[in-house]
Amino acid sequence: MAREAPPQDGADDDAALLRRIRSHPLCRFLGPPQTYLLTRFVLLRLLGFVYFIAFFSLARQLGPLLGPQGLLPADRFLDRLVAVTGSEGAAFRRLPTLFLWLGASEGVLQAAAWLGVALSLAVCAGVTNAVVQLALWALYLSFVHIGQVFYGYGWEHQLAETGFLAVFLCPVRGFRPFRAPPPPVVVIWLFRWLIFRIMLGAGLIKLRGDPCWRDLTCLVYHYETQPVPNPLSYYLHQLPAPVHAAGVLFNHFVELVVPWFAFGPRRARHVAGVFLVLFQGILIASGNLSFLNWLTIVPAIACFDDGALGRLFPSRLRERAAALAAQLSPSRAHRAAAVALAITVLCLSVNPVMNLLSPRQAMNATFDSFGLVNTYGAFGSVGRERYEVILEGTSDEALGEGTRWLEYDLPCKPGDVRRRPCVISPYHYRLDWQIWFAAFGSYEREPWLVHFIYKLLSGDAGAQRLLAGNPFPGAPPRYIRAERYRYSFTRIGDGSGAWWRRVRVEEYLPPLSVDDPALLRFLSAYGWLPSSRARSPAGEPGGARVAP
Repeated sequence: MAREAPPQDGADDDAALLRRIRSHPLCRFLGPPQTYLLTRFVLLRLLGFVYFIAFFSLARQLGPLLGPQGLLPADRFLDRLVAVTGSEGAAFRRLPTLFLWLGASEGVLQAAAWLGVALSLAVCAGVTNAVVQLALWALYLSFVHIGQVFYGYGWEHQLAETGFLAVFLCPVRGFRPFRAPPPPVVVIWLFRWLIFRIMLGAGLIKLRGDPCWRDLTCLVYHYETQPVPNPLSYYLHQLPAPVHAAGVLFNHFVELVVPWFAFGPRRARHVAGVFLVLFQGILIASGNLSFLNWLTIVPAIACFDDGALGRLFPSRLRERAAALAAQLSPSRAHRAAAVALAITVLCLSVNPVMNLLSPRQAMNATFDSFGLVNTYGAFGSVGRERYEVILEGTSDEALGEGTRWLEYDLPCKPGDVRRRPCVISPYHYRLDWQIWFAAFGSYEREPWLVHFIYKLLSGDAGAQRLLAGNPFPGAPPRYIRAERYRYSFTRIGDGSGAWWRRVRVEEYLPPLSVDDPALLRFLSAYGWLPSSRARSPAGEPGGARVAP
């Protein structure tokens, strides 16, 4: 006699509940439930690549920029921070950085930078977990908070915010997240919230910041006046005005319309993701904007699920991901941590959202000391003309009309009009970028430039490493001056053989020698003068002047 089958009431109830969930209008709108193993696979490796570029460029430029003998020494910055706040604990609450406890000697800074390089390469190879991601985030945020003006760009906190979210994509144990349960879906939605704020913030700051974004003429100037143009920038600049106007319209569409679909139904999310990635690719091709656009692709990947990204992978890998997703699910602790993260992000999003809504929107602002939720923007204003500060040196003992001046060239910024614009993205030459800002105003707004000139006059090897080449290889020059020039692209086929034409505008800094009293007073006021040459400062830093 056959045994009677056990009651199926519980299974029938579960199946009925599942049918009701799948038939819910919200589920029909958002699409069927999806998994994100392949999404995490791509997102983490791209983030690892961005971390690698950030730490590698840092390690190569760290000493001359932030080391104890650098242009803006980090150890002195931390000493001043502790003095102002009263204690290391108070200083940490204002600017969280591990170097308050580890010290900021060049050895410590270099070790931390190369540790970041090693960990980011491990992530690129797929060896990571929550602890590794947390270490990368803590290390990079620590450098951001001691980097001063050289780390004053919006993508620094954007990398830190992106990296903090990535901590919650991974399990704590194990080093191969592809073999681990898929991430909680709420973390994927937080990445979508990040790309939404990045793009919308960039779009709104343009509309509010410069009328050329409203009259569709900004791209007439942008390719020529952006910080570090590349060869394609030269050719794009030559396009007719209607093409530039169409480019501005496309920019507005991607930054103001597309981000909303990151929260839409599945197909809309995929289309939005394609537009977001394509747009960043265009920006990468048209200029050297550091790793900003590569980094912005990272949260855009969250618009895609395994079903969409699976088309980019071999069938064997797709099947393996599907099998793992069917067998595994995030642990209870992982889901709880993701929910806690979502609540934290929701609370910290109030100020960034208010900033987005404000007619006085601030660009690239952070509202908490850890920079967990920020507001972003790019090119809120576009220059109509390009100005460059060019450093020139001479070994002549006496200055006169016959003095022979030799120019210093930086690795990538415009200098020699015949030198082809370079392609360096996603690498970042920080001095090249910062000197672009110096041309907007006076040396008093960028005092590190005076320090740089002093180091070149002193024959400092670290400062010379920041150059494309040293025109005074045997001995430092007797004098260095700074001139301001107006640069503009030549026209294709003009027969000059040059990429740029330039016109001298004015003297930016008068000729300075290493023993110039005004120069020494200026350096002493900032605490940059070696103790062997220190003199009484001529007042507060803002009041010290190089030229009478």
